[in-house]
Amino acid sequence: MRNLRENSLQAALRLCRGSFLSVGFFSFFVNALMLVPSFYMLQVYGRVLTSGSTTTLLMLTLIMSALMLAMGGLEWTRSRLMVRISGRLDALLGPDVYRASFKRALDSGGMDASAQPLSDLTGLRQFLTGSGLFAFFDAPWLPVYIGVMFFFHPWYGWIAIASAIVLLCLALLNERLTGKALAEANRQNIATSLHTTKSLRNAEVIQSMGMLHNLMARWSVRQKEALRLQSVASDKGGLITSLSKTFRMLVQSLILGAGAYLAIQQEINPGAMIAGSLLLGRALAPIDMMIGGWKGFVSARSQYARLNEILDRQKSEQARMSLPAPEGHVQVENLIVSAPGSKTPILKNIGFVVPAGAVVGIIGPSASGKSTLARALLGVWAPQHGVVRLDGADINNWDKRELGPHIGYLPQDIELFEGSISENIARFGEIEPDKVIQAARAAGVHEMILQLPEGYDTVIGSEGVNLSGGQRQRIGLARALYGQPRLLVLDEPNSNLDDVGERALANALRQVKASGATIFVITHRTSLLAQLDSLLVMHEGTVSLFGPRDKVLARLAAQQQADPARQPARSVPDAVQAGQA
Repeated sequence: MRNLRENSLQAALRLCRGSFLSVGFFSFFVNALMLVPSFYMLQVYGRVLTSGSTTTLLMLTLIMSALMLAMGGLEWTRSRLMVRISGRLDALLGPDVYRASFKRALDSGGMDASAQPLSDLTGLRQFLTGSGLFAFFDAPWLPVYIGVMFFFHPWYGWIAIASAIVLLCLALLNERLTGKALAEANRQNIATSLHTTKSLRNAEVIQSMGMLHNLMARWSVRQKEALRLQSVASDKGGLITSLSKTFRMLVQSLILGAGAYLAIQQEINPGAMIAGSLLLGRALAPIDMMIGGWKGFVSARSQYARLNEILDRQKSEQARMSLPAPEGHVQVENLIVSAPGSKTPILKNIGFVVPAGAVVGIIGPSASGKSTLARALLGVWAPQHGVVRLDGADINNWDKRELGPHIGYLPQDIELFEGSISENIARFGEIEPDKVIQAARAAGVHEMILQLPEGYDTVIGSEGVNLSGGQRQRIGLARALYGQPRLLVLDEPNSNLDDVGERALANALRQVKASGATIFVITHRTSLLAQLDSLLVMHEGTVSLFGPRDKVLARLAAQQQADPARQPARSVPDAVQAGQA
């Protein structure tokens, strides 16, 4: 059972705890076998050279070789274990990190849309499969090695303790001097990369208006700051690394000298002189490795902290009970909605009821809240107060995976995804050709698709063809109509359409209306008014008029005649003229 207080990352690490313990178990034997070369050296000097027995030398060599091969096998095994652990963590965390990245982008209104959490997961996985992590498994063996060196001679033990203290001080100094600078440099690099990615998405605008130089200047400032921080941290880290390596080599040489002195005094045998140097090098290697790989450790620590933060904030959604397929009855009650991250209401105390099968037009001036209302109707933006009900149930309480096939949405800014046209229309689910073609025909885009190089298999996106705004809008409409949804929300569906596209859109609305679906259409044009049952007029985040189409148009016309300066009427002159015509 998962603890409700832990996030996905903590739960995944807990599930992998047994595997980490296995790595520690293998590390026990690996480090124990690291003592073999030192004891082999002692035996060669203490037994073989004094006895002159080649048989003893042969047996010692065979035993040493077998143990070294076993150590190599154990090293390989624990390395493979870490690869498996990293793969399991990725499998356990990948979907949750993806959902958390999506939720963060959704909650920020697209302002914080980034794949950085997935990059952090990749970086953390690569750190787990690298050699730097093994230093942390080997470091606890330092006291054991020091104890063995005391067994050789007290001088060896005290030299090892002094050397370990010096290297530990260097490691702490390395963290103090480089930790914050490296973390800040990584943060700057992430921000710079994100800024550059967003700029490159608008390459045509940048090129056409000569903005490249100005944007490069802004990028250069951020890049120079990141490089400065990186350079400062790397300079300090490089100095500490050089000092630690130099010190380790120096102390290994000095302990040889000390061993030679002790051997001359006949306090140890010559084998202990060399064995002590080998053992000291092995004892200090994990600390030296940690200092050398500190940059990777700092990056992994930052990646873990960012993943922990985003998964802690974005708890997994609770499983919801399945509801019957919706019919399309919409009820809005006292709705107050703000943009993500803002507390200023855009929609203010809105309420209305739309029966299933109705076609409602939403009109009003720019910034009156029309697109915000569309997002609220679909549950994209959560309300501060009030509720949007679909068939009596709060739209935010529906399981989105189950509700999605019954919803059609054409946003104002059309975004098609990299893949084939059929995949885009089928919403990247299982492609059912009959349904794809039916949706394309309903959107009046079937013939146009057949004219493309590969028809429905034509790939769009970075590796495919580029479509015009009108083509993208009509394919987006086909995607919205796919599967005959019961609730359809179209935000400026004819903004990029020519006359042929307008007629196809009007025909599509007639077909969807005949199926009994509920339709909301945000529009500024008069060509769609004939398809509407009701009109909802927005003004400064409120509903100023709502009712049957002809009555609303008549009231708008009367308001404009009585007071030409009246804002709601002035905001929809085309609609009024259409009603008067």
